[in-house]
Amino acid sequence: MTEPYDVEAVRRDFPILERTVGPYPLTYLDSANTSQKPRRVVEAIADHYLVHNANVARAMHMLGAEATAGFEGARTAVATFIGAARSEEVVFTKNASEALNLAAHTLASRLKPGDEVVVSVMEHHSNIVPWQLACERTGATLRWFDVTDEGRLDIDAAVRDGLVNERTKVVSLTWVSNVLGTVNPIAQVAAMAHAVDAVMVVDASQGVPQLPTDVAALGCDMLAFTGHKICGPTGIGVLWGRYDLLESLPPFLGGGEMIEVVRMTGSTFAPPPYRFEAGTQPIAQAVGLHEAIRYVSELGMDGIAAHEHDLTAYALGEMAKVPGLRILGPTEAVDRGGAIAFTLEGVHPHDVMQLLDSRGIAIRGGHHCARPLHDRLGVQSSCRASVYLYTTHEEIDRLAEALDYTSAFFSGRLATTGGRR
Repeated sequence: MTEPYDVEAVRRDFPILERTVGPYPLTYLDSANTSQKPRRVVEAIADHYLVHNANVARAMHMLGAEATAGFEGARTAVATFIGAARSEEVVFTKNASEALNLAAHTLASRLKPGDEVVVSVMEHHSNIVPWQLACERTGATLRWFDVTDEGRLDIDAAVRDGLVNERTKVVSLTWVSNVLGTVNPIAQVAAMAHAVDAVMVVDASQGVPQLPTDVAALGCDMLAFTGHKICGPTGIGVLWGRYDLLESLPPFLGGGEMIEVVRMTGSTFAPPPYRFEAGTQPIAQAVGLHEAIRYVSELGMDGIAAHEHDLTAYALGEMAKVPGLRILGPTEAVDRGGAIAFTLEGVHPHDVMQLLDSRGIAIRGGHHCARPLHDRLGVQSSCRASVYLYTTHEEIDRLAEALDYTSAFFSGRLATTGGRR
């Protein structure tokens, strides 16, 4: 869709948004952490368990066939949603962290001493630690992109320093930062990686829920995201990979259904994606993810992206008016997602978070699983407010008013002026 959708109608799909916190309406601004779930997603999961429950692939009875159809239907839906060439390129995992661990573990089979893996300082820990472990096992070296003072990926410095070079075997980068909100130029970096025959991996956990996704246009070789940030359930993630690449990689975990033939003297393995899906899969979760994809597709990803962009621009403007508030990352809504991390002068993020919670406003406080980025920015931790398809301008107003009150309260300004709002 191209016209903005009716956000009030959207909100009616989410019963949790009708809750109150004491006298205050619940204002949920923690969607970068996990999105809320529309009723129809919960009902789809319940229907699977109540009517179609069975294991997939192994059961040849009616329920087994129905469960398998639901699970594989979800795989096809994901492939279509992200522009994959074929459904067999979609591997189900339990979350994006497992998907990135799968990528790092299997690609480590190609690494040796002297090789290099490149990430960035803005990565979530899930896109740092697996590569650290892979480098420790293989003797490869981990290197990283820095960020500019504005919070953008420092491409110029990387080019100047030859960061991506003939020793680079993997580049793994977030599409949208979960702290800075920065939308990275994935296609540009993928071209840099491919110029030296390196594999391009993308953590799209914050990108897929917000933006229309086309893996071919991004130019990546692997892409990971999680279901629970796109109105789906917890317990399911996705690793997409080019089929020829997946076909060349070893298994990640051993067990049922990932095998071709097992003998005591050795085993052979199934083709992708089943090679990477050992054991009983998150079947009901896949059904829920399928329904979530239907839901956001019906709303229209272009419309969701436009709504989030509008809210982000409005929030950046309103938050900039709060005395002592520092926004981490770009301060204009250009190539920027809806996660806005900030600090409030003289106030610990946990105090900000708790005071806002007392007024019904749910935000995040801490390092957001991005400790190296906070070290780079010179802050111990931060707060983070994040919007999504059900967020309203009125909720941004409540946030700004509460932040102004918090600033006034801790600075003593409240006693003399009563605060701005």
